Amino acid sequence: QVQLVESGGGLVQPGGSLRLSCAASGRTVATYAMGWFRQAPGQGREFVATINWNDGKTYYTDSVKGRFTVSRDRTKNAVYLQMNSLKPEDTAVYSCGLWFEGEPDFDYWGQGTQVTVSS
Repeated sequence: QVQLVESGGGLVQPGGSLRLSCAASGRTVATYAMGWFRQAPGQGREFVATINWNDGKTYYTDSVKGRFTVSRDRTKNAVYLQMNSLKPEDTAVYSCGLWFEGEPDFDYWGQGTQVTVSS
């Protein structure tokens, strides 16, 4: 079993920054990737960014390219999302996910942390 716990959300003004953290515990051997997803009220879950666990290669959805940076600390089994130049449309619950090697997709999810961008 795997547990994912996010932190770092909050209220920020447009143009501001936040850094989200996600710590994984339990069975984390053979992690293929970790990533961030978000869900705004009344909408489905949206992919934000992901990072390959071994080579560090990153992927972003177009709307956050140049503003968000995903990183990892393999010694801490943690993934981070640095969010700069935040916009009101970034408001959502942000969750981290974990993808094991050999699986077709992300299998485990955290509870999420609220990010609200408003003046």
